[in-house]
Amino acid sequence: SDDVGNRINSWFDLLMIQSGMGISPSMVLALCLLSGIALGGLIFVLQENPITAAIAAFFGFVAPIVAAVAMRARRQSVMMNQMPPMIDELARAAKTGRSVEACLQVVANDTPSPLGQELRRCTDRMAMGLPLNEAMEELPYRTGLVSASVLGTALSVHRETGGDLVRVLERLSQTIRDRIQFQGRLAAATAASRAVAILMVALPPLILAFFIFRDPAYLQNLMDSTWASRLTVLAIVLQIIGTIWVFRVLASS
Repeated sequence: SDDVGNRINSWFDLLMIQSGMGISPSMVLALCLLSGIALGGLIFVLQENPITAAIAAFFGFVAPIVAAVAMRARRQSVMMNQMPPMIDELARAAKTGRSVEACLQVVANDTPSPLGQELRRCTDRMAMGLPLNEAMEELPYRTGLVSASVLGTALSVHRETGGDLVRVLERLSQTIRDRIQFQGRLAAATAASRAVAILMVALPPLILAFFIFRDPAYLQNLMDSTWASRLTVLAIVLQIIGTIWVFRVLASS
């Protein structure tokens, strides 16, 4: 249980960092609680039904977390599209014979946020005296991009062993562009199946919520029957299993 709790805490902390919300995890949790209490209280005042109020409170609680996940996905998409031009500029700066640190400083100042903000954080760490590899080690963690890890490794290896940095950066930039194009084609090819999968996950809870809000006694009447209550519990368990399975498939694709 402690391991599961630590994994949840680590995931939540990482979500706050990579979403770029700029507020602490404790503040987001407080916002979740306030949102859940506000929405649940509003529905309870309107319908005076504890079941519908509990459902509304749950949706209110998870709404800020869903918003943070959406913000992270959008931020990572923007940074991914910023990576090839940034690496191209880094390669051009390296052609002038400057040091890697000086090149990073120039590129960090020229790159707009959010990627530029993370690069400036790395250059600030170097200005405080940290070596290049230690200054860049947080970049993949804070961005959640594999390409950022590859960039940091390439710069660290060149700093220690030398080599043709310009050629490495040009190849890395082209590889990232090819990956972005492939992901775009993959998303277009699987758009219909992904939409159907999301609809299959979202439709049963939405239908249940519609009947409950239309008739607050609907769920209570359903639970009064022994066989209906068992089938309802079984349906909820199967819905949770199916949701987990669908999202794992979507994540792997």
